[in-house]
Amino acid sequence: MKIVVGLSGGVDSSVAAYLLQKQGHDVVALFMRNWNDASVTLEDECPWIEDSNDALMVAQKLGIPFQVIDMSELYKEKIVDYMFAEYEKGRTPNPDVLCNREVKFDVFMKTALSLGAEKVATGHYARVSSDFDENGKEIFHLLAGKDNNKDQSYFLCQLNQEQLSKSLFPIGELTKPEVREIAREMGLVTADKKDSQGLCFIGKVSLPTFLQQQLKPIEGEIVEIFNDFEGFHQEKPQFSSKLEELQFLSRKIKYQKPDGKVIGKHQGAHYFTIGQSKGLGIGGHKESCFIISRDMETNTIYVGEGRNFPGLFQTALKIDTPEIHWVREDLCLLIGESMEVKARIRYRQALEDATLYQFEDGLYIEFKNPQSAVAEGQFAAWYLEDELIGSGVIS
Repeated sequence: MKIVVGLSGGVDSSVAAYLLQKQGHDVVALFMRNWNDASVTLEDECPWIEDSNDALMVAQKLGIPFQVIDMSELYKEKIVDYMFAEYEKGRTPNPDVLCNREVKFDVFMKTALSLGAEKVATGHYARVSSDFDENGKEIFHLLAGKDNNKDQSYFLCQLNQEQLSKSLFPIGELTKPEVREIAREMGLVTADKKDSQGLCFIGKVSLPTFLQQQLKPIEGEIVEIFNDFEGFHQEKPQFSSKLEELQFLSRKIKYQKPDGKVIGKHQGAHYFTIGQSKGLGIGGHKESCFIISRDMETNTIYVGEGRNFPGLFQTALKIDTPEIHWVREDLCLLIGESMEVKARIRYRQALEDATLYQFEDGLYIEFKNPQSAVAEGQFAAWYLEDELIGSGVIS
């Protein structure tokens, strides 16, 4: 079988290529150049140069064809411009999820298939399997990686059945230490290379510096809300329906300046996200202050002291209908239906017990336990056991 491996210059994709070659497949390595601006990175040079060189050395070591494809214009349009637009609206995007959906498993995959590949492989810690339904249709399952500390199924939460049918994740059954040991045994240059940090394929960046390329600084006020805020102590009203209850639980509290005390200044609400504590320049507190809300119209940031501050938590969230995505389309809920699942609202978060409710205005996720720092624009993903079956953008 001819397989194109997305060789990223890291140890994971390097070992993925080796394992496929060991299995007797015809392996071709493609390196995606997605970024060429070193002005915002924290390293001396744009990391794609080093990554490309490492990927080439791995390909030479394994004796497989190597090619670089330039996707920087597409990446800017699909990922970077999207990021700017989302931050400007006061939302928190996830570029890694978008990169997989819009670039790696879309245009990159189509390019690989046009070169005669039957499958595309990556170095993700995830697994894919398949079986057949009662009508003989093949169903593909996106499963969590065996290494609980490295499971990356969340980043693949927007893939569809067609994309999964062409995908391979060779290291999904391995742990990170096992992957590094294989790389060392093979003498691969990436064996002890640190995992990439920061934005997908850009590298480690100063996010405010990055955003300032298009989003101008605008001075605004930081307002502290306190534990005695009346909105935290209201009795839960009586609801006439489950939908009414979920709408109440998933609502965003609207704070106003008189509700708290001005304690500082910031250079733009669009540079920050819900749950953030670093970079605020706030002193004089026993515990760190965390952002609980941003008012983009007035350019005001609202904060509360301590990671257990009540304004950080909510038990339900909503996903608008256009943003609902089912990896398992056969499990899609109809209006009025519900489903018990495990769910997470960010990468590396432990899976939490939750229930999905489908209504005409969207999908609601109600958690058994309150969730901290639910941020608009991030992806919620839901699972049945270790299978990721759907996801959506938090509204």
